[in-house]
Formats: sequence, C-alpha cells, structure tokens
Amino acid sequence: MIRTSFDKFQKGLGYKFKNPTLLREALTHRSYGPKNNERLEFLGDAVLNCVIANKLYQDFDYMKEGDLSRFRSNLVNQNSLCKVAIKLNLQSFLMMGTGEINSEGFKKPSIQADAFEAVMGAIYLDGGWRAVEKIICQLFESMISDPRGLTTKKDPKTTLQEILQGRNLSPPSYEIQAVTGLAHKQTFEVCCSIPKLNITSKGKGASRRAAEQDAARLAIKIIEQ
Repeated sequence: MIRTSFDKFQKGLGYKFKNPTLLREALTHRSYGPKNNERLEFLGDAVLNCVIANKLYQDFDYMKEGDLSRFRSNLVNQNSLCKVAIKLNLQSFLMMGTGEINSEGFKKPSIQADAFEAVMGAIYLDGGWRAVEKIICQLFESMISDPRGLTTKKDPKTTLQEILQGRNLSPPSYEIQAVTGLAHKQTFEVCCSIPKLNITSKGKGASRRAAEQDAARLAIKIIEQ
C-alpha cells in the first residue's frame, strides 16, 4: 500500500492517482532499491518537453524558432524543475536510502528535478496525455505567462549548438565517460565531441545535465580561442 502521507502530495499536485504504485515508484530514489524512478524520469523528461513545446507554440505565435527553443530550455531544466518541485514540497515525500538521507540528498536540485520528471511520467501512464498536459500547464502557468528573460538567457549547450548551426555543422555529441562516487554523491564526467572542428572537451557535474553543460562551456572556450 502507498503510504497515507502521499495523499498530501497528490492534493498539492492537483492529481489523484488511480494506480498509486506509480506515484510511489516516481518518488523512489535509486538509493532506496532497484525499483526506482529512473525509467519514469526518462519518460517524464520527454513528456515535459513535448507539453511545454506545444504550449509555447500555441501561445506565442510571434516567436521565432530560436526564441521558442530558448524559452523551452529555460523552463525544462534542472533549475526550473527544482523550483516547481520545491513548491510542491516534493522533497518531503522522497523515498531514499539511509546514506542519501544522512547526506541530505533530498535537498539536491538534481534529485528533486529528476523526481519531478518521474512524477510527470507517472501521471502520463496513469491518466494519459490530457491529464498530464493539464497538470504541467497549471504548474508552469506563471512562468509561461511571463516570458521576460526566459527567451534571452542561453545555456552553454544551446549557445554551442547555435554556434555550430551558424557554421553549417552538425550538433555536438555528448557521451558519459565515467560516473564516480557513492550513489548519494556521484560525479558525472561527460565528453563533448565536435569531429568537424577536431574538438573534444570534458565536463564534470553532480548530474548528467550539469556535466554536459560544463563540457559545452569548455567547447565554446576552445572555439573562441
């Protein structure tokens, strides 16, 4: 049975699960056991990007593709997702292993953002497209209605891709080289490759996304030298 305290989370989320085990899985960190939220995180990431992309396309018909892409990337990133997770008090409902709890892993932005993505994936499986679209649009309503600053701020990966597009080159490829450290305190090492420019850069971060951004930032520095 799903624990009763999850009822509070569902109330704040504005969605009640027909299959509560999906919510339990979405809120279970890998440190808790093999049945965790990593697969739902993968699904939720795709669902979030699609819902947000569709919403921006419908609401901002004056925006060009580049601005829409930046707007979306600034909504569907670790920082923004963590902010939404905090509003939902998601950290209080995470199920984690002892080591992660002792190191206060529930406070890590990457863990909260990943769990939020997993919850969106769980809603999609539980209630379908319309249900998850409604929840996502409600949770992101304030950020979507005020795009000031969100379309101009570019992250390193976006900036690098635009630089390469301007040179008629293919996007860079990112590959995880290593994952070190304990489950509750991992460091990701990612390699960014741009074969046409003979450029390879390596980045590190507490999450895959952070490491990719770091690798992209270093690649930009090499290009601009």
